[in-house]
Amino acid sequence: MESGLRGMVVWFVVALLLISSSVSAQGFNSEVDALIAFKRGVRDPDGRLDSWDATSVDPCTWFLVTCDSNNRVQRLSLGRTGISGTISPTLGQLSSLQYLDLMGNKLTGRIPPELARLSNLVALHLMQNELSGPIAPQLTRLWKLQFLNLSNNNLSGRIPTGGSFSRFSSDNFQGNPGLCGAVIRKPC
Repeated sequence: MESGLRGMVVWFVVALLLISSSVSAQGFNSEVDALIAFKRGVRDPDGRLDSWDATSVDPCTWFLVTCDSNNRVQRLSLGRTGISGTISPTLGQLSSLQYLDLMGNKLTGRIPPELARLSNLVALHLMQNELSGPIAPQLTRLWKLQFLNLSNNNLSGRIPTGGSFSRFSSDNFQGNPGLCGAVIRKPC
């Protein structure tokens, strides 16, 4: 009888450990994975992202990353860090992200439409890069977005309207000669 009870206790402890490890892996490691995918897509000549370690469980200790009280990534402050490359769509997995600053770098390619998954995003600063292509209309669904600056890139096409974009003026899009639309008073 005692061995049966002991076996059940051991089984219960093992089950709890397995559940506990899978919960923490899903919580932090998905953010680590998203940030490491971003890091792999950029060149970092000044080593600003050297503390970003793929084997880490907690990105809250990384340079230029700020977390909230629940240890979820809340802010990425990568403005003027000298990075170049593309913006990884995996940043759209950072569900608690409120502030994304990538301004003043040498980022190229498109603005990933996956950033529209950042439902808590309040500020998106992508100005003074070399981003190109259209602005994804999905970004108008960032309902909490209060600050947007996409100026001085190589963006093109019609500026999406409606949603959160109704808050923004031509200043937020200036310096993109290929853009058109009502907000900048340039017909498409």
